[in-house]
Amino acid sequence: MPGTIDARLAELGINLPVGATPVANYVMSATVGQLVHLAGHGPRQADGTLVKGRLGEDLAVEDGAHAARLVGLGLLATLRDACGGDLDRVGRCVRLYGLIRCTPEFTAHATVMNGASDLMVEAFGDAGLHARTTIGARALPSGIAVEIEGLFELG
Repeated sequence: MPGTIDARLAELGINLPVGATPVANYVMSATVGQLVHLAGHGPRQADGTLVKGRLGEDLAVEDGAHAARLVGLGLLATLRDACGGDLDRVGRCVRLYGLIRCTPEFTAHATVMNGASDLMVEAFGDAGLHARTTIGARALPSGIAVEIEGLFELG
């Protein structure tokens, strides 16, 4: 029987992908006490390809926000795995840390990150409100447009 969060996601038409696997010597999540730390995730599309590019050069702000939302979906999938398949174990989203691959002149980092932040509020309601840091980056792994890591508290 699906939990409350799964039911909310289904009602919103949100399908989570399969949780990501690490591409190097690390794990996708580490739980310490009541905190679940999620490794940086990239924007993986439904067909498995990554959203690549640089904001302010070959990607528009809307493209970046969509990429950040895709990253958020990946974070939720990994979080679900870390919670034994039960997102109702999550008490709140504590913090998101995002890197936006962009030109030096780009300044809409916050708008791009809203793609992931809005998703957390959609999924968890007020418990999805979180602290956040967003930084512009010259380069990211594999040329991805956005990388985000997360911190969640179990309830």
